[in-house]
Amino acid sequence: MIQTKNALITGATKGIGRAVSIAFAKQGINLSICSRNEQELSDFKQELHKINPQITVVTLLADCSKRDEVINFAAFTEKKLGFVDIIVNNVGMYKHVSILNDSGDSFQKQIDTNLMPSYELYRFFGKSMVSVGKGHIFNICSVAALNPIAEAGVYSVTKYALLGLNKVMRLEMQGQGVKVTAIIPGSTLTDSWKGIEVDKNTMVLPEDVASAITNILNMSAGANVDELIIKPAPGQI
Repeated sequence: MIQTKNALITGATKGIGRAVSIAFAKQGINLSICSRNEQELSDFKQELHKINPQITVVTLLADCSKRDEVINFAAFTEKKLGFVDIIVNNVGMYKHVSILNDSGDSFQKQIDTNLMPSYELYRFFGKSMVSVGKGHIFNICSVAALNPIAEAGVYSVTKYALLGLNKVMRLEMQGQGVKVTAIIPGSTLTDSWKGIEVDKNTMVLPEDVASAITNILNMSAGANVDELIIKPAPGQI
């Protein structure tokens, strides 16, 4: 009998997190998801159960820019689902402004949103993953971590930091049977582009990222994808 896996996904009701949740539901993976919007969580939970009535879906209202709420979400997930096989650190914020023109609180806010949750969830679940010698952690980074965007200065800095954290996590885990993967998408059609007219045929879709993650997840036990870059075919927007 194949044991059902359990996954935790942050910021799961929109964009990449939503697409990954749907892809995992189709794979028969139990889900623990969070969002800052209770109605969106409730509606999405029903949608996921329609996709696959056999899986368990648990939800929690949480602001992942707040450390206590991240840790509470982790503890809630462990209590409801037990061992967590998969973590998808998806939550993030994008701010299109140069560092010199940015607000005084922007640096801390983006650190707390784009970096801190991955660090805290790693600290919370890492040792339990090591103890059983399995698990897979996905960190949703950005091509801004490879080629900084001057017009999104703090965002670029925090995504650089997340990619650096991913590298450290992978080195700590590679002898422990636990996999760590950085997903590095380019221009992706998410709410970051809200209000801007774009052609979706020139962009990466959230479903593309979800497909990549599920394919990586289904690789043999001996294979790990360290980093995966997904860019728009015509180039960055």
